[in-house]
Amino acid sequence: MEKQIEIESHPSLGGIDAAEWDACACPEAADGGRPDDPFTTYRFLSALEESGSVGPGTGWQPRYLVAREEGVSIACAPLYAKSHSQGEYVFDHNWAYAYERAGGRYYPKLQIAVPFTPVAGRRFLTRPEYEEMGVAALVQGAVQIASDNGLSSLHATYCTPQEAEAGRAMGLLHRTGQQFHWQNRDYADFDAFLASLSSRKRKNIRRERAQAQDFGGTIRCYTGAEITPEHWDAMWRFYQDTGARKWGTPYLSRAFFDIAHERLRDDILLVLAERDGRPVAGAMNLIGRDVLYGRYWGCIEHHPCLHFELCYYQAIDWAIRHGLSRVEAGAQGEHKLARGYLPVETHSLHWMADAGFADAVARYLEAEREAVSQDIEVLTAWGPFRNTNQEDHE
Repeated sequence: MEKQIEIESHPSLGGIDAAEWDACACPEAADGGRPDDPFTTYRFLSALEESGSVGPGTGWQPRYLVAREEGVSIACAPLYAKSHSQGEYVFDHNWAYAYERAGGRYYPKLQIAVPFTPVAGRRFLTRPEYEEMGVAALVQGAVQIASDNGLSSLHATYCTPQEAEAGRAMGLLHRTGQQFHWQNRDYADFDAFLASLSSRKRKNIRRERAQAQDFGGTIRCYTGAEITPEHWDAMWRFYQDTGARKWGTPYLSRAFFDIAHERLRDDILLVLAERDGRPVAGAMNLIGRDVLYGRYWGCIEHHPCLHFELCYYQAIDWAIRHGLSRVEAGAQGEHKLARGYLPVETHSLHWMADAGFADAVARYLEAEREAVSQDIEVLTAWGPFRNTNQEDHE
């Protein structure tokens, strides 16, 4: 007799046991080590919820999914009902505009994502050995919820290539995008990384680092118990400055930073530029098992190249020293190419309730995937690394 899988939808993580969630989200951390992806852990998602960064009034209403087989959770997903398309970084504003011009109601929609986080990772979180069954159950469950409630669409953004392939096989629409990641080629130190670059790019980075270091203070890295409440006060000021310039209203609440101090310090690397004991700029990163994820940057004083130093070069240096294989520096930004970050493909999955609209979107996505592929090919060819077939002199 075939076992039945039940799908539950929860309006709060408080209704789900933390160990049960993390058994699906980060089973590799069961021994106390770091999770591969810190963003889908119970502690990170619950910090968003408990701080009011998601929930009533934010446009991100939790509807977390859990799939169970005979009462045992085999998979879960961070699902949200969305009343807008902010904080997603996979832009569907034009789809919403077209849908509503045709007389439809695009919002609310369903979104499987980590809010405000353009970081690729598993979106359909499964226990080991339940990957195929768990992904299928979550996709079918989410589509059923959208259909039963008359919603326009379901979106799973920044999923893995494997999830994208599985989703396509189940009839979901596949979208690609592009980010810039730095790869560690077993560099001994930052100078070894520089030696792999073309002479012009190498000189430019050295010049930028020298300019940044000339701001009149020191640059320090903090993680774990080294991080103090005063550091979070500074990061909140920096975050507000950047948020006001980029988004109008910052996504994270002040309470998120207080909760981060209590629960997330071991997952976080702060890089602060300090003068006379006072931070004047900073970058916040999250630390995965093998990847450093750059997330937030801000400043209260503007100095030449300080952004590049804190966000890119310090991250590379820290990753090399701690044996990490990659640095992901967030969404967009072709300016990262000259600083050693190469383009990579990102993936998302989409389901549309209206068959005619889905067909139009599918045709658009086919053309977009080809354009993204060509763009990545061209940018990679123009990358900053040395051509080993040519002489390269200082």
